[in-house]
Amino acid sequence: MPPAPFDTVAAEYDAAFTEHRLGRWLRAAVWDRLEAAFAPGDQVLELGCGTGGDAVYLAQRGRRVHATDGSSAMLEIARHKALLKGAGDRITFSQLDLNTLDPNHLPTQKYDGAFSNFGALNSLPDRRPLAEALARWIRPGGRLALVVMGPLCPWEWGWYLAQGRVRTAFRRFRPGSIAHLGEGATMRVWYPSPRRLRKEFGPYFRHRETVGIGVLLPPTFARGLVDRRPGFFERLAALDRRIGGVFPGTWLNDHYLTIFERTEHVV
Repeated sequence: MPPAPFDTVAAEYDAAFTEHRLGRWLRAAVWDRLEAAFAPGDQVLELGCGTGGDAVYLAQRGRRVHATDGSSAMLEIARHKALLKGAGDRITFSQLDLNTLDPNHLPTQKYDGAFSNFGALNSLPDRRPLAEALARWIRPGGRLALVVMGPLCPWEWGWYLAQGRVRTAFRRFRPGSIAHLGEGATMRVWYPSPRRLRKEFGPYFRHRETVGIGVLLPPTFARGLVDRRPGFFERLAALDRRIGGVFPGTWLNDHYLTIFERTEHVV
């Protein structure tokens, strides 16, 4: 496979997000839902595993995870992390590009559930082919947990408007906008609404819950604010987890988490 865009940022990803207090707060909110969605002993498929933090967390709590990512550099770090954390026997890895769904790299077994955290699905202009594939991979009754960047992020509006960057403030309204990852790497990004995501997955999955992740907390590009006032933002993090499931928090956020359940019959 050719180099993936996230190969260029793999080495810095944990320091910039996973290990930062903002990243830990956001992940903790997602982990609560993942633990509820998947039971100990479940075989779970992960799409866009990044450096493996979510796979390790679930594996340490009795789930077995097949973790996939389009970036070989991310996968290398994730494999090392799994071994370092003593979870290497409960996690398998493979490279999977969600934009191509190469038949030579597709999962071949059935899973009890699947998940994707922090925007891997935002690289897809249309998620219906993935929904169809997941319907083949997940057993009826299995849960699907997707964390996606939505189109309505008040923090982003305020941050960039304060700098006079109007076009950037409203970039989520432009289909296929360009994201700059570092070292010249770019990728195109789409921001589906919760309603659109439900429509795309609806033929195969029943909607169970949508929760805002980062309703009050800032996106990672503003993590410097958290460093300056950690106590204040820690209180916001606690409040964030209480209001994320209540409208308008389900729509006005940096990310949202939607839980689906695989239907018995395809509509």
